[in-house]
Amino acid sequence: MVRSNNVTELIITGLFQDLEVQRVCFVVFLPVYVATVVGNGLIVLTVIISKSLHSPMYFFLSYLSLVEISYSSTVVPKFITDLLTKIKTISLDGCLTQIFFFHFFGVTEIILLTVMAYDRYVAICKPLHYTTMMSQAVCHFLVAGSWLGGIIHSMVQILVTVQLPFCGPNVIDYYFCDLHPLFKLACTDTSVEGVIVLANSGLISVFSFFILVSSYIIILVNLRNHSAEGRRKALSTCASHITVVLLFFGPAIFLYMRPSSTFTEDKLVAVFYTVITPMLNPIIYTLRNAEVKNAMRRLWGKKVNSGME
Repeated sequence: MVRSNNVTELIITGLFQDLEVQRVCFVVFLPVYVATVVGNGLIVLTVIISKSLHSPMYFFLSYLSLVEISYSSTVVPKFITDLLTKIKTISLDGCLTQIFFFHFFGVTEIILLTVMAYDRYVAICKPLHYTTMMSQAVCHFLVAGSWLGGIIHSMVQILVTVQLPFCGPNVIDYYFCDLHPLFKLACTDTSVEGVIVLANSGLISVFSFFILVSSYIIILVNLRNHSAEGRRKALSTCASHITVVLLFFGPAIFLYMRPSSTFTEDKLVAVFYTVITPMLNPIIYTLRNAEVKNAMRRLWGKKVNSGME
């Protein structure tokens, strides 16, 4: 079907209507975004440079941090700049582009989190086969599969959306472009498209979450056979990952595992997983992981000392 559009530009209502509240949000969210980029960037650089962090677990962690930066950057920079403007606009093509990359990086992160759970399962439950099962070639294959899965998912979303006709109105009741708010602007019935999005986004989230929960149940059962020190170290690593999983999957399942509709609280839930969660991830991993903290101290301590000489 050829798309017929009278609408080429969309007006975004934003998070709040009050200009003073928007300025406060700007002051709050700008440092959060900077912390997201700097924090995740430090993890990427530390893993690349530090010789003690070249295991598969940290290899996946560096890619997760890279995806977090990209994922947050598809939404947050425009969201922050829009807080300083009274009328917030985006072209229809720009809106579709934002949706594509938002879902691309979002699903890539979901698959990466699942891969990281598999890595911990192999390390704890099959330690004698770990180096074989998680070889460098396998790790690169799993990361490539994560990117490919994100592309396929996002292509489906865009192919569904790009065929819809938009002939007015052009006000999108959200603070960034996403599928459910955009569907409400289409001048045709979008129930079929809503079901496709529900199947594509929701089922990916639920299926991946089920795999993650199953993996950690098996891990916890197997930890009974480990020493007290081994259990403590494994539980510390797994606790970080489980925390990140809950922070990311909870809002995603809430927003996408239901029919195409928007609730008032959707905006606040979306702010949490687009703005706040990407900043929390590096904090969670570094605070609970002694190896990452020690590597950062050694590496960046040397950089500071060499710079002062």
